[in-house]
Amino acid sequence: MQPIYILSLITVYFLVLLLIAYFTGENDSNETFFRANKKSNWYLVAFGMIGASLSGVTFISIPGWVQSSQFSYMQIVIGYLFGYLVIAYVLIPLYYKLNITSIYEFLKQRFGPITHKTGAFFFFISRVLIASFRLFLVASVLQYFVFDALKIPFELTVIISILLIWVYTYKGGIKTIVWTDTLQTFFMIFAVIATIYILLNRLNWSVSDFFSSEEFNKYSQFLFTNDFNDKKHLIKSFLGGMFIAIAMTGLDQDMMQKNLTCKNTKESQWNVISLGFVLILVNFIFLVLGALLFIYAEKFGIQIPKIDDVVKTDLLFPEIALNNNLGIAIGSIFILGLIAAAYSSADSALTSLTTSYCIDFLDIQNKEKSKQKKLRKKVHVGISVLLVIVIIIFKYILKDNVISSLLQVVSYTYGPLLGLFALGIFTKITIKDKYVWIVGILSVLITYLINDNSKLWFNGYVFGYELLIINGLLTFLGLLLIKKRN
Repeated sequence: MQPIYILSLITVYFLVLLLIAYFTGENDSNETFFRANKKSNWYLVAFGMIGASLSGVTFISIPGWVQSSQFSYMQIVIGYLFGYLVIAYVLIPLYYKLNITSIYEFLKQRFGPITHKTGAFFFFISRVLIASFRLFLVASVLQYFVFDALKIPFELTVIISILLIWVYTYKGGIKTIVWTDTLQTFFMIFAVIATIYILLNRLNWSVSDFFSSEEFNKYSQFLFTNDFNDKKHLIKSFLGGMFIAIAMTGLDQDMMQKNLTCKNTKESQWNVISLGFVLILVNFIFLVLGALLFIYAEKFGIQIPKIDDVVKTDLLFPEIALNNNLGIAIGSIFILGLIAAAYSSADSALTSLTTSYCIDFLDIQNKEKSKQKKLRKKVHVGISVLLVIVIIIFKYILKDNVISSLLQVVSYTYGPLLGLFALGIFTKITIKDKYVWIVGILSVLITYLINDNSKLWFNGYVFGYELLIINGLLTFLGLLLIKKRN
């Protein structure tokens, strides 16, 4: 597919997003930017959150993960559902009762200002890294298949990507995001299903032929119960998925900010529960696509792309869609799905980071009314620049599959939030507020040491995503050490 076609498609796509931003951003007050005036319909939020939960990483990296991990990711996804139930019936009622804009305001009310800022800091670091992971992957694909041919450097690709997001979010904020995410989720799911249909036709297979084939059977194992030391073991994956959902959705300003735009607690709960069930189906479809891509590559002798002599399974999907003469239709579908998946998570990350920084660090609601909007817009620009810098750094340090790297980072950065909220919600203990940041940092460092030496210390045991639970438990125990005496 010629680069000029791809650029034309991207241009048209962003013109549509700008049109949505025009109608949703007419009132660019902080109340609209941060909370969408609490008038969002829950079903729109729920559908849009599918795209925000999955992102460009899921669109490319999960299909690319099938070769090494088969369908083991489904064990994590089933854990997600149980995590969403905890969010719906424990966290959401609490947030609505407190009527907060940033969920970390709970920590201020419960423990004090240092704890508040510590929680917000770990979210900030987490979301910057996650958003950067996701945008790095998309920028890399566009660079490899489009901008290298036009002699445009990677750094400029990243700047353009972030600039486009900034343009359509700087006025309407979360109100715009609710609508753009809905559109982008539709495009992403349509792209995956359409690609499966096209590839099955090329292989002369029906859906039943595909699922009953020996080739599919080679990739489709999703229960791993033999070796408990294996990071893919069922129990470890399920528990890891459950707590990843609690941390990455329920304790994450990005995801909860959308939920808190719903009209009331009940509608927000419906949103989260429906999301949990739908994600099981959607992630299964992505894994099916992954198996089909590798089968197709084997049948037609397609090589998995390499960058700097490192095999990048993340790039197999775009390689097949764009470089194998399948026609402009599949190339257009892929690009449409890719940018929809990428920007449905990146735009909300930019908005939530702006919200958290304004409320949790700058205390914007207590500033002069005349200066609040101007301050928010300055922060919005600053966060955009920060994302550009981090994504460019990733180009030089990131070597692993992106979905694997992302989930590993989550295990470290969300652990302190898990411990803080658990202590705050399930106990009445008060703590010495000024020492909380020390506990948070030490728990991350100790978790890293445990993970790095697990084979030696625990008879060959390899941590999976249950490492997040260990991190949260260490934070919880550390907080008990600084509790106030009656």
